[in-house]
Amino acid sequence: MKKLNTEAKVEKLNNVIAFINECLESADCPMKTQMQIELAAEEIFVNIANYAYSPDTGMADISVEITDGTARITFEDSGVPYDPLAKADPDVTLSANEREIGGLGIFMVKKSMDGVYYEYRDGKNVLTLEKRLS
Repeated sequence: MKKLNTEAKVEKLNNVIAFINECLESADCPMKTQMQIELAAEEIFVNIANYAYSPDTGMADISVEITDGTARITFEDSGVPYDPLAKADPDVTLSANEREIGGLGIFMVKKSMDGVYYEYRDGKNVLTLEKRLS
């Protein structure tokens, strides 16, 4: 398992994505899968950067573990407790004008990953993305 500790700021997004991509590339992750993971990771990290500590800034830990052909990317922060999976999925059959604002990003994350898990543990938000690499 590899870990990155960084400030939860949008300006750090490129560092986070580079770290994740380096781990995926070392595991010969297919490009399509890598792009799906990258988009999901961007959504999660930007949400942490924008909302976890608002209006202040805190730290985020990102870890990548690749075992048995599956990548697990875990995001941890000590910000406000928030389970993004608790909100109902948006009704994508409605037009953009009819839908409530928010929730589309995490919906896309859930649809593109094989598993998305949240828990509040030891005073931290812990969100894990899982994606098979084949």
